[in-house]
Amino acid sequence: MIRAEHICKSYGSLQVLKDIDIHIATGEVVSVVGASGAGKTTLLQIIGTLDTPDSGKVFIKCTDVTAMKGSQLADFRNRNVGFVFQSHNLLPEFTALENVCLPAMIGGDSFEAARDKAMPLMDFLNISDRASHKPAALSGGERQRVAVARALINQPSVVLADEPSGNLDSQHARELHELFFRLRDKYGQTFVIVTHNAELAEMSDRKITIKDGGIV
Repeated sequence: MIRAEHICKSYGSLQVLKDIDIHIATGEVVSVVGASGAGKTTLLQIIGTLDTPDSGKVFIKCTDVTAMKGSQLADFRNRNVGFVFQSHNLLPEFTALENVCLPAMIGGDSFEAARDKAMPLMDFLNISDRASHKPAALSGGERQRVAVARALINQPSVVLADEPSGNLDSQHARELHELFFRLRDKYGQTFVIVTHNAELAEMSDRKITIKDGGIV
């Protein structure tokens, strides 16, 4: 599903990633761990096509995404990769339902078609009764579930999560971690999760540890 070959990345004189090679199979839940500044988020952003490596290649579903640019890359990302961030990144002026619908509408769906995709997801995530509420009226756990629904609405092959439980208390963090596995079992997505949460890392199918820009 995901293959990264000889990934190197520097910012100025600081080399953040050093000849990274990884392979992640379809349906795996993989955690990426390591100290702050080790290069975890940079690797996740490169896998997700939000950043480009200085050298090396990334393949998603056998497609060389490092060779894609502009609207072609944006369309591939929209259809194949979902993102969940620590800070949720929900638009405050829109309702929970509207936030979930946005990626589908960007992909060309009407609001009605996007809503028909969104509501079953929100029901599965137990937030359908919060569909008309704006983010300020939601709890932290509810906002994160809205973000997860938004990541899943286009049925992406890959879901990338960057410290998804970082702003949650221990109970909601555990619920979110368990949710990822239920989603994998129901929808078959591949999850790559950057986390400092030791419990989530141990729950994962596999753990990748990065230290000083390389895989340990």
